[in-house]
Amino acid sequence: MVKIRLARFGNKKNPHYRIVVADSRSPRDGRSIETIGTYNPQTDPSTIMVKNDRAEYWLGVGAQPSERVTKLLKIAGVNA
Repeated sequence: MVKIRLARFGNKKNPHYRIVVADSRSPRDGRSIETIGTYNPQTDPSTIMVKNDRAEYWLGVGAQPSERVTKLLKIAGVNA
């Protein structure tokens, strides 16, 4: 099963995330199929950048977004 989820990057106590498409069996920060965006909660306001066309493609072929990614995609304007 393919999932859309967050992969954590950054230093200790300074996280930023990539929104990635990955196999559900791979580890959180392991190999991913494609990176479709970024999320930085450290800025004020939080920075969300998503490739809308790729996100809609992966949702169309059956990828399941995590709860947090679903909220981020709605904020970014992707029809999830």
